[in-house]
Amino acid sequence: MAARTQAEPVEVMAGSQSGSGVNEYERTPVPRSALLHFKSFIGMYAGEHCAGTELMIGPLFVAAGVSAFDVVVGLIVGNALAVLSWMLLTAPIATRARLTLYYQLEKICGRRLVVIYNLVNGVMFCFLAGAMVTVSATALSVWFDFPTPALDDWYPNGVGWILAVVAVGIPIAVVAAAGYNMVARVANIAAPWMVLVFLAFGLVALRDFMGASDTTIQGPAGLWHLATTEIWRGGDPLPGRTKFGFAHIMFFAWFCNMAMHIGMSDLSVFRYARKSWYAVASAAGMYIGHFMAWLSASMLFAFQLRAAGLINDEAIRAADAAGTLPAPLPGPLAHGACGLAGLICVIIAGWTTANPTIYRAGLAFQAILPKSRRFTVTMVTGLIATAAATFPALAMQLLGFVALYGMLLMPMGAVVFVDFWLMKRLGLSNNYAERAGRVFNPAAFLTWFITLGLCVLLVFKANVEIYFVSLPGWFMAVILYIALSKLLQRGVPVPGHATSAGGAA
Repeated sequence: MAARTQAEPVEVMAGSQSGSGVNEYERTPVPRSALLHFKSFIGMYAGEHCAGTELMIGPLFVAAGVSAFDVVVGLIVGNALAVLSWMLLTAPIATRARLTLYYQLEKICGRRLVVIYNLVNGVMFCFLAGAMVTVSATALSVWFDFPTPALDDWYPNGVGWILAVVAVGIPIAVVAAAGYNMVARVANIAAPWMVLVFLAFGLVALRDFMGASDTTIQGPAGLWHLATTEIWRGGDPLPGRTKFGFAHIMFFAWFCNMAMHIGMSDLSVFRYARKSWYAVASAAGMYIGHFMAWLSASMLFAFQLRAAGLINDEAIRAADAAGTLPAPLPGPLAHGACGLAGLICVIIAGWTTANPTIYRAGLAFQAILPKSRRFTVTMVTGLIATAAATFPALAMQLLGFVALYGMLLMPMGAVVFVDFWLMKRLGLSNNYAERAGRVFNPAAFLTWFITLGLCVLLVFKANVEIYFVSLPGWFMAVILYIALSKLLQRGVPVPGHATSAGGAA
């Protein structure tokens, strides 16, 4: 679920590089001569989704008390729904319009609203990058033996932790500020072998469980028995955690990248695809990173709990009361499994995720302050992410944060969907801001604002968990944008009758 890290389509997210001579078609449709082949997207998604976030998300599933059926089947179904979202929602628009999300939103919503969108997007990228700096800093805690944050810590727990975060965060910010070419070079060197290290994490954890339980696996049935009785046994969640069932896992797997597919950010990627079905390449990321890597990382934490004697709910409650409950920190988990190689993987996994995330956040902020130097803006962005990383709650609450991120950007994805497919069929004008000469589309803004307000009410007043509000929220946004556009355009002629760059004209 990390930010873009490698392969050719990454460049379309980066904006123009000064002196690079690369035309990234930021304000024009991508021409046929620049389209990419299927293998480009396979490599990008496989590398993107096996990164630092996986080391944190997998253990948090165990902390949420999942059962083997819920986590395995939930991930299979949820990841399939994510792939279908890319294939059916994002890619068809991308390969017809062939515009970046940001330019498409500007045509629909107006420049001023896109500035607000970039601000929200940039802030959320900063927090996500901060969580990845936190991941890397946990590896330094093993090397230098200083106290690490506990599961429920919100604030820094010592000078050692702050120094570790700064030691990791500053170099990451420098690399991001150096530009896209440096970011891509670091990612392309590191990404391929990280997949193998994640696989090693799972195999080592499986070996440890077999040794601890003194069992020999006899075929798939034996493996499933071990999974249900030793690894993901269900039961109560760790103190302070929400209990996860099948629906939680399925919706989290589906919506953890909601900003990219339903939120339409990957319009900027798939505008380079020759065919819309190329979006099936996202399965490489979903089932390597969001299945294999998540399960491998969760197995490491499950064994850590078992090794500490926390094999039932009573023992866990006693450990919590005594303050000895282990935290799902990637550094200690990876070191216990693979030693030095595990620690290096943790540092680089966080690094390769945070680098492009800070870079993209810097670009979002620079779009708001176009006269500022990209290097300066990106460095400041990196410092903000580093400061955020000192607060461990950012990583410890990563499941909820990712759900919030998707929810915040989801309404704009619905606006793009309606504008491209439905507006002209309903007798309304698409690309309203462009054709009406507006810098602000109130229908789009109100759709965004009201949808988020309704989602917040569902969470705080109706007690609907945040993992479940984005699906009804998307339908709310569709209905709102249609209704508000009818009111906005009623009796007001819009000059011209512009068409999208594809079949929805």
